Amino acid sequence: MSISPDGRDELGLSASGAEDVEEKDFEEALGNIAASGILGDSDVIAEIIREPDATLELAEEVGLEERMADIATELLSRAPEHDVQPSTQRVVDCLDILGNPQNSYRTIHVTGTNGKTSTSRMIAALLAEKGLRVGRYTSPHMHTMRERVSIDDEILSRGEWIDVWEQIQPAVELVDKASLAAGGPRLSTFELFTVMAYAAFADAPVDVAVIEVGMGGKWDATNVIDADVAVLTTVDVDHARFLGSTRAEVAREKVGIIKDGATVISAVQHEDVLPILLDAVREHRAHLNIEGRDLLVTDRAPGVGGQMIAVRTPAATYEDIPLSLLGHHQARNALLAIGAVEAFFGGGVLDGTVIEHALMGVQSPGRLELVRSSPTVVADGGHNPAGVQASVAALKETFHGPIVGVFAAMGDKDVEDMLGVLEPLLDAIVVTNLNNPRALPMEDARVLAEEVFGEERVREEYDLLDAVDMAASLAESFNREEMTAPAVLTIGSIELASRVRELFGKATRSL
Repeated sequence: MSISPDGRDELGLSASGAEDVEEKDFEEALGNIAASGILGDSDVIAEIIREPDATLELAEEVGLEERMADIATELLSRAPEHDVQPSTQRVVDCLDILGNPQNSYRTIHVTGTNGKTSTSRMIAALLAEKGLRVGRYTSPHMHTMRERVSIDDEILSRGEWIDVWEQIQPAVELVDKASLAAGGPRLSTFELFTVMAYAAFADAPVDVAVIEVGMGGKWDATNVIDADVAVLTTVDVDHARFLGSTRAEVAREKVGIIKDGATVISAVQHEDVLPILLDAVREHRAHLNIEGRDLLVTDRAPGVGGQMIAVRTPAATYEDIPLSLLGHHQARNALLAIGAVEAFFGGGVLDGTVIEHALMGVQSPGRLELVRSSPTVVADGGHNPAGVQASVAALKETFHGPIVGVFAAMGDKDVEDMLGVLEPLLDAIVVTNLNNPRALPMEDARVLAEEVFGEERVREEYDLLDAVDMAASLAESFNREEMTAPAVLTIGSIELASRVRELFGKATRSL
């Protein structure tokens, strides 16, 4: 068979198409031989033929890893995600070149200071239980960058991640070139993650995407969507360098996700935040359902591995809801999630079995997560005073024996206040190293811990496993009651929570 100069054979097939035909013919011939019995038991031979080639699988896996490493290098060469750029124009331009994939599905947008990821996970679980195909975009990631983007509660595979990257890459290059020519920056790491998520959701395609802001709201890269529902967890001070040092300054950024005519689902807000929220609602002619007035946790009973809750929304009162997550703060997050999904469907009552099935199985890794049972080790990503306070309240009602902390935090956090919140709960604290350039040096953490706890209650251990072992030994030495069990709490940063999860086999770090 001859091949023409344009790469097509005499039947009009391209070279690659001709190869596909030849491969199909070969497989068919091999199948016929196997079925004939010439080579022995036809069923056995057919099974051997169907078995994947381990060598080819390994080669493919190595190829994917190498490509993922290239993509990671490219992403990390850009401005880090905590370096907020006061513009969404680069994301707008990139998505416009791609045909605005973010407009092909409905969205729920989630902001606030703490609880965003847990609330997003609960919203996604409720929507999925309603039979919708759901995309979820959350940050930061704990073990692999691919976990930021999930579809039907499954993170993107390496192959899918590579496909999406290659799809957006030409648009990224064009936008980078135009921005640099105008004296601006290239797309940042978080901007690229966002573009990838929006493109992946359109490709799936999903019915609805639950989008968690990265930081703030108004200038956040995610804020290029016209969300039906905006969710605000309680606003407090965090990322002060970028969002402001007062709640009011932070709130002005957060309410920037509210769009014209949207329904706003809000947690209880501080008195200096509430006027800003109400002004934004009026400006956008939005409808507000707020905790304490329209939404309320009416009852809750802590239990082993979770709690039973009852909530009231504008549509109904739901009772005897099993929630797999610990703490009053998670009950409040569940309330917001239910309110958001009611609003998404026009404000009607949700089927009780939908709520029960969704919330009894929802997971939020690294949020008061039991990673080891003997001795008890809890991994928590609390990384600001308000988040740590919520975790402390949950631990007080769940664990009644001595608790020793393992602590490490980022250098830009309010570490002294976090330690102050932990001090009444912990019998002792072990500061440890966090292998991250943004981390507060262990020696500095120890100095602050000694100021809060006193020298006799503070230990230092560089290696994380040794730090956990030391904390466990201390907790056991403090335990003097047979009916109580000691516990170790690892807390201070999401990075620490991820390392602890990996240490105890809950996950592995990968590209």
